Amino acid sequence: MNTLPITVSGFTVLPVTYQKSTHIIYARPHAVSKSAKSKNRNLPDGRTLFLVNVPPDASEREISLLFKSCGTVERVVFDHSPEEELRNEESDSDSEVAEEDVEIQDAEGQPEEQPRKKRKVSKEKQPKAPTVTPLSTTQLRTLRNTGGCAHVIFLDSSALDKAISGPIKPKSWPTSEEPRGLTHYMALHDSCRPPLDTVRAHADSAIELYDYEQAKNKQQAAYRKGEAVVDEDGFTLVTRGGAYGQTLGGGVGVANKKFQETGKMNNRKKKEGKEKESFYAFQKAEKQRKAIVDIKKNWEADKARIEKLKESRKYKPY
Repeated sequence: MNTLPITVSGFTVLPVTYQKSTHIIYARPHAVSKSAKSKNRNLPDGRTLFLVNVPPDASEREISLLFKSCGTVERVVFDHSPEEELRNEESDSDSEVAEEDVEIQDAEGQPEEQPRKKRKVSKEKQPKAPTVTPLSTTQLRTLRNTGGCAHVIFLDSSALDKAISGPIKPKSWPTSEEPRGLTHYMALHDSCRPPLDTVRAHADSAIELYDYEQAKNKQQAAYRKGEAVVDEDGFTLVTRGGAYGQTLGGGVGVANKKFQETGKMNNRKKKEGKEKESFYAFQKAEKQRKAIVDIKKNWEADKARIEKLKESRKYKPY
């Protein structure tokens, strides 16, 4: 192998040997400007090693083993993605601190209450949520873009100096149980085509989980369907309202808010019932007789009107 330079454009050359090939990784200490220090608090200055041209199938464990001789590796971050992870960690830690403060304030503000005697109630063990059977249990490595970068964060700054101190001897790439190369794609092909028994077990477990969630939601929202809600002691819970404006389960009435506030009933005037027409036989006969009389009256009126029009004519042939 030809002699490799120690540094290239400020990067230290780190040769890594595979079985039949050699891969070159470029490394330098990670440094940020003063204005960006507040944004990159997850990449501490003085303990972070910046790597370029990282193998696309490299894992965090393999990189940690590669620099194990230099010092303890705290964590490895690929492709400048740690900021979001650490922001989530910081938000989680802040929320935990806030919850602890609230609990302390509540404990200080509330007076000490005497413990109440609780009745012993036989509680049935709630069934655990079923777990979905995975289609494949093979662990595959994550493939990234070629020529990617990574940040290696050490626990001590002295480990960073050892990692970039020359001359650098070629190191063999650590081995792992995860398949690599063509074996990786063969394992991926097999994991995407599981046997029918595994597919059936996965589908059955997914349906069981769905039924469990539906039953749980139905139990929590039983009042929406007019079902009676029973507490732990076996008593029916009486509440006002519901999906149909009735008390849960039926059979128990609860006064409305207006009656509870004023104590007066809502006096509404009832509509007077109208007598039905043509209900009896004599009503039908009278209705028909009246219709015939109206027709005769209208005929006589029309006849008189026509005679009057005839008399008003100027020309009378006869």
